[in-house]
Amino acid sequence: MELKESLKNLVFDKSDLKQSVFRATRDSFELFRSTTRELISLFQQRCREEGRQVAFEFTDRGDFEFEVKFGGDILLFMMHTNVFEFSRDHQVMKTPYVREDTRRSYCGVIHIYNFLADSFAYQRDNDLGYMIGRVFVNLERHYFIEGKRELGMLYTNFNTSEITPETVQGIVESAIEYTTNFDLLTPPYDEVKLVSVGEMRTNFDKKSLVTGKRLGFRFQADNE
Repeated sequence: MELKESLKNLVFDKSDLKQSVFRATRDSFELFRSTTRELISLFQQRCREEGRQVAFEFTDRGDFEFEVKFGGDILLFMMHTNVFEFSRDHQVMKTPYVREDTRRSYCGVIHIYNFLADSFAYQRDNDLGYMIGRVFVNLERHYFIEGKRELGMLYTNFNTSEITPETVQGIVESAIEYTTNFDLLTPPYDEVKLVSVGEMRTNFDKKSLVTGKRLGFRFQADNE
């Protein structure tokens, strides 16, 4: 039996490519981790100097996850361990940067989620969090972001935007800014006016009453 040359090259080349993308994404995630930790330390220092009572906390949650808590919010950063490619219809596939070299379309992903701090503190498992952005990183450590408002970024910047300490700091600061401006709104009265006896007996505030920043509203309705 002989190994087909074309099959061997396909498997080896694709595996090498995905490993390169994974390493680039992992290195980028570690830069997010160290930059965010340093930024939170600066906030803590300013709080002490100015006598502010705002809590800033950084917590490692494993190799591919960390969180920051500030005020009543939590930002959770998570790196997916797999490598993805975009569909043929995705706008990024139409950029000259990707058409020039299709390997650039393979990306790792770093997700940024926003949760209410009280959701974790009081174990309100039914509460809602929101993905406010996801950062796509390719083998050249170029990136683009799909996100809300301050985090949004055009696909056409993919060819020029590179992961650096400065760009990562800008992304984290934008995430904090967006989260701070993303306020908790009261849900429509008609959606919460009925509560069952069972919910009351099981402590609906903890178990059954869902809390989210845009509960009862379309998330897209915040004037993208």
